[in-house]
This record gives sequence, C-alpha cells and structure tokens, in this order.
Amino acid sequence: MHLGIDTSGAVAASLVLDADRADTLTDDEPRRHAELLAPLVTELLARHGRAVGDLESVVVGTGPAPFTGLRVGLVTARVLGLSLGIPVHGVPSLDALAEAAARFAGLEDGTPLLVVTDARRREVYWSRYEVRDGAAVTTDGPDVGPPADVPRTPDDVVLGAGRDLYPQVFGEADPRVAGGPPALLSPDPSLLVRIAQRRLAAGATLPADPLYLRRPDAVPPAGVKRVLA
Repeated sequence: MHLGIDTSGAVAASLVLDADRADTLTDDEPRRHAELLAPLVTELLARHGRAVGDLESVVVGTGPAPFTGLRVGLVTARVLGLSLGIPVHGVPSLDALAEAAARFAGLEDGTPLLVVTDARRREVYWSRYEVRDGAAVTTDGPDVGPPADVPRTPDDVVLGAGRDLYPQVFGEADPRVAGGPPALLSPDPSLLVRIAQRRLAAGATLPADPLYLRRPDAVPPAGVKRVLA
C-alpha cells in the first residue's frame, strides 16, 4: 500500500491499495494545507481499515508551486518516510494532469499535451508532454513565465487552471478533456504513485526536491546598515 500526497494547489492525498484500486480525498480550501493534510491521510487509512505502519512508500508532488503550500506536502512526506523507514519519491505535480489526459481522454499516441497552472503574478507554470502507450512522457519543462511566452503548437491539448485563466492565449478547452474527471483539473496523487512506480521500474531516481522555479519573495538583508551617531 502506497500513499500519494500533493499540495501544489488543493490539498490531496491518495491510498493506492493495489494495481487496480486507489482512493483519493481532496480539499481545495486555500491557505490551510498544514491543517488539512494530516486529517485527510488519517481518514483515508480509517476508511480502509489500515494503519500508517502498513505504508510501503510515500510519493509526493514536487510542484512547481508557490513555496508555502508545496512545502507542507514535502515536509509531511519526509517525516513519514523517516519515522516509518520507508522510501519517499518525488514526481512533478503537473505530470499527474498530463497522465490523467493520457489515461482517461482517449487520446491517440503522439498527441501533444500542454499543462499550464496558475503561478500568480500574471504568469503560469507549464510543462509539455506527448502521449505514448497510454502514458504521458515529458518533452519540455517544467518552467514558469508569461502565458504568451509558453511554447505551443496548433495540435496541443491544453490542460490545467492556466488554460481557463488565460483563454485568450490558450483557447477553449478541447472537447476530449472538457467536463472530464477531477484528475484533469487538479493533480490526483494516485496518479503520482502510478507514475513513480513506472519510472522506478525503468531505473529512474525520484528525489523529493521542490520545484519552486522562482526565487523566494522574502530574502535576508544583504548586510547590516551602519548607523552613525
């Protein structure tokens, strides 16, 4: 049994019970990541009659996302890993949205995907993918920048909240992904677990390092000013 966590936007947690079964809980109340995540995990375990000691690994979304929310998931994953002695793996959060489209939208192999999410400051986080054998393979990104600067092709299927924030740039939702499951709108941590399992089987290493992509707003002062009497 594996736990997936993502706090890049909403607070979400998933238990992946086996190859076919997973359960996900999400709460999109803003600015309460630290208060909401632990109760979600506790509720998931209780729903399935499991204990935290039954976990075999933790997979956490690494963003990109603003610092404050993202660090809650990363710290929680690391604490669980250390306390339980189990591995912690990181997967970019945007990958889950692309994976949902590849799995659930009936897209043909070779379809280009563009995931764009809100980065505030009139910018978006973005990453590009291609559908291959029913999975999403990263081809460019992740990065951050103004919507007009995001590399695009006419064939892109665009996903994520950034599409709806900037329809003048990204256009209307493709019918194949409009009105689909919640996993097409917000990262589903169960898909992060599935991605991690596939990549680990291929020999990849998956460090749980945050993708902030920006320097923090708050920085220490460059030096101490001298005050002359």
